[in-house]
Amino acid sequence: MAKNYLESLLGENEQIILETHQHWFVLFSRIFVELFLIAVLLVGIFAAGTVYPQASYGLILLVAPIAGILHDVLVWRNRAYVVTNRRVLQISGVFSKDVVDSSLEKVTDVRLHQSFLGRIFDYGDVEILTASEVGNNLFRRIASPVKFKTSMLNAKENLGFDELAARPQVEVEEDIPTLIAKLDGLRKQGIITEAEFQQKKADLLAKL
Repeated sequence: MAKNYLESLLGENEQIILETHQHWFVLFSRIFVELFLIAVLLVGIFAAGTVYPQASYGLILLVAPIAGILHDVLVWRNRAYVVTNRRVLQISGVFSKDVVDSSLEKVTDVRLHQSFLGRIFDYGDVEILTASEVGNNLFRRIASPVKFKTSMLNAKENLGFDELAARPQVEVEEDIPTLIAKLDGLRKQGIITEAEFQQKKADLLAKL
């Protein structure tokens, strides 16, 4: 994913926390046949070349599988899953871009599924349940799914604190009750523990 393009999607004071892609297993599964075809063609061409010099023209046949590999790599590289301090973005497309984002405020739950091999090689599916019109977003076979989920939940927990720190003291004091109410909502949903809620609440009250 081009860094300049990703940064152009960010709002004011929005920061990238984590960027990941589908696991390299996904890429390998797509290019395996093409790699096998290239190997077969090379063996056939060099074997025939010992008898028929014209066999070297067969190298032209390699253009198609090589182009296919380049295409698959570009598609894989440009499909990114990004967590910021405000939302989760799913970006795809090499030349034309499709961007789907879920506001952290509207994320209601996160589901993680890892198979036995997924736990060994660190890949899995992450499903984001939201209260928005977009509905649920399912990210299949992404790399480092546990880290992705943790980063997203931490960003949701801290949502609003960065903006709060940058505001004048009067505005901060007015928004503290709202933030405490949000934290209480996260506690009731099980996203943060009672101890974490009490700690954040104490930190906010100390600002008054």
